Amino acid sequence: MSVLGFKPWCRVHRLAEVDPADLEALGVRLVLLDRDNTCVPRGEHDPAPDVVAWCERARELGLRLALVSNNWSVAALKTTSAALEAPVVTFALKPLPFGLWSAMEAAGVPAEQTVLVGDQLFTDGLGSLLANIPVILVDPQSTRDLFYTRWLRPLEARLMEDVPYGWERARAERARARGADSGGKAS
Repeated sequence: MSVLGFKPWCRVHRLAEVDPADLEALGVRLVLLDRDNTCVPRGEHDPAPDVVAWCERARELGLRLALVSNNWSVAALKTTSAALEAPVVTFALKPLPFGLWSAMEAAGVPAEQTVLVGDQLFTDGLGSLLANIPVILVDPQSTRDLFYTRWLRPLEARLMEDVPYGWERARAERARARGADSGGKAS
């Protein structure tokens, strides 16, 4: 599985568009989740109901979950962590990969079996590239952003113009990569 530069492995409008069963079938064991504008609209406290339901389904299938957030509000992160029943890495400092590596180490899951879900190309996308894990980018849940993120959104949009929405391409790419890893045999 590879991340093509700043291009995401997959691009969807919302996390709910990715079937946890597909992730599990493709060998993913750990899903790292960004908090702000991925699981929780910026400025709000509670995760979106479809995100909570998605996490419940993922856990039912045996996927491990962890929040990896740059948010500095420990109280907000703990609230989200409890609602999603997922441990949290605070002060992750993405795009630096250290928070992602920390979450993988705590879960005991290697990069080859991990995916990150986030809403920003320059934090989540670049961080996943540096950590050598694929990223699924979702549309931000809110138009509210930090001042520097607002400046980067137009550049992100331009860089993502040729990245189609949809899960099918990512699913096929992962299946091809797994076939190549097993000597051409489906696993």
